[in-house]
Amino acid sequence: MSFPGFPDDLSGWGVPTPSTGDIVTNAIKKEKLIKEIVTAQEDLRAMMAKAKGVQADVDKLVSGNETLQMYIDNLTMQMAKRR
Repeated sequence: MSFPGFPDDLSGWGVPTPSTGDIVTNAIKKEKLIKEIVTAQEDLRAMMAKAKGVQADVDKLVSGNETLQMYIDNLTMQMAKRR
């Protein structure tokens, strides 16, 4: 925007005027950073899914172990009664 009687060059006001190369470089850096963030998010989602699957397996094994422990306890009590 241009105003009569005022210079178009804003460098005298302490406002840096980025060159086109700086703008392009910054845009490329931002795009690269965004891609890295998206990739990291996808990796985290995959890890969370795997962790949930492993937790489900652990829960099944704990339940199975509890069932086996009850069975062993019952057998032990039956054997003790027979003596």
